[in-house]
This record gives sequence, C-alpha cells and structure tokens, in this order.
Amino acid sequence: MSDESTRPIIFAHRGASAHAPENTLAAFDLALRHEADAFELDAKLSADGQVVVIHDPTVERTTDGKGDVRHMTLAALQELDAGSFFDIAFRGEHIPTLAQVFETFGHKTFINVELTNYASPDDDLPDRVVDLVKHYRVEKRVLFSSFNPRTLLKVKRLIPEVPVGLLALPGRRGWWARSWLGRFVVPYDAMHPESRDVTMGLVVSAHHRGHRVNVWTVNQPEEMQQLFALGVDGIFTDDPRLARQVLTASR
Repeated sequence: MSDESTRPIIFAHRGASAHAPENTLAAFDLALRHEADAFELDAKLSADGQVVVIHDPTVERTTDGKGDVRHMTLAALQELDAGSFFDIAFRGEHIPTLAQVFETFGHKTFINVELTNYASPDDDLPDRVVDLVKHYRVEKRVLFSSFNPRTLLKVKRLIPEVPVGLLALPGRRGWWARSWLGRFVVPYDAMHPESRDVTMGLVVSAHHRGHRVNVWTVNQPEEMQQLFALGVDGIFTDDPRLARQVLTASR
C-alpha cells in the first residue's frame, strides 16, 4: 500500500467495530461503506487447523459460547452467535474464516492480518495464512502484523514480498520494538506503536529508515488530528467514518 498516496491510511480496526460486531463480515462490509482505506483483523487457528477471525483466545466476550478458540473445531465455532453481544440487530453473525474474508473482500480492499497465535507461538498459523494468501492471490493486498517477532520472521521467510508490521506494546513493555532493537530482531516494513507513544521524533526516525508508522487504536478526533499533523502513515480506528471526516477537515 506504500505506493497509493502520501495521505494517512485509515485502517478500520476489526472492521467498523464502533458500529458493528468486531471481526465479522458485517463489520468489514461496513468499513468499506464508511470509506476506510483498509481494515484490520485478527487471525488464529481452530482445533482442526482452520484460520478463523477472532481477537480473544476465548469466545466468551464476543459470542454466546464458552471455551478456548484453539480447542474448538471450526464447525463448533461457526455455530456460535458472534453478533448479538454488540446488538440484537446483528444476531446470526458468525465467526468468519480468513478464507471467507479473502473470498469476499480480498480484491476489494487492503487487509492487515494480525497473526494472534500468542498462546501457541509455534503453531502452523503462519503457514496456513500464507497458503490462503497465495490461493486467493492477494499478495499485493495484505500486510501481516504481530507482537511476536518470531511469527513475523517465519511469515517473512515464507512469503518475503508481503510487508510486515511489528506491533509495539505501550509504554515500557514495548520500548524494544520502538527502538533499534526492534529493527535488529525483525526486518519490519512498518512500526505499529500505541498512540500515546508516538512523537515527532519517532515518526521522523522511522521515515528516515524507510519504515512506515501505523498507529493503534485511535478513536478521538483530537488525537486523530494530532497524529495526522505528526505525519503518521496510518491509524487504526474503530470508527473509520469519523476518521475520514477528521482527515478531510484537516486538509
């Protein structure tokens, strides 16, 4: 996505999750209708090795079920209601597979796939995701991100042409990812810091090294304006429609 424009990219965080249940097809569809440039999603493996799109390691918060995602089959996961937790109007939304997302949206927009195998960092998630990227021929429409550099290194070896973004935890816990050490650990294309850690110095330093800065998760208009003024390359937001309004007004 680096060749599109110098304007900041608006990533819909888990879709338009301020207005629809996160990480569902409804949220991704709404993100496009709300003029997001791209959307972000969370990928992990089911018990039978299918790549599913859900953020938490368990299903309790966003569905009517109970259990660990990695201990549930795809069939069991897709029986769950993943919409009613947000609003009854979305009852019947299911946990999608990454294949369903690529099939529906892969050639319509740009997608940031966060590899969230944090509970099982040595599993086959990178291999399965890369297989899907190649199958749906979306190599030029995806960005991989993760807090785990080992996962990014593996996916970069498998498909070096796809850019990777190193997520940085906020504050002291993420200092290494924002410093020279992060670049030493994994040759990332973009840094993904938390909004409160972003300074002009951080942005200038990253740009000097040829890296993009995509910031998470930004939902307040004032903060959006400040980050746009600092020259960040993208923001992750639950409300892409609001971000689009703020960006348009700031020009």
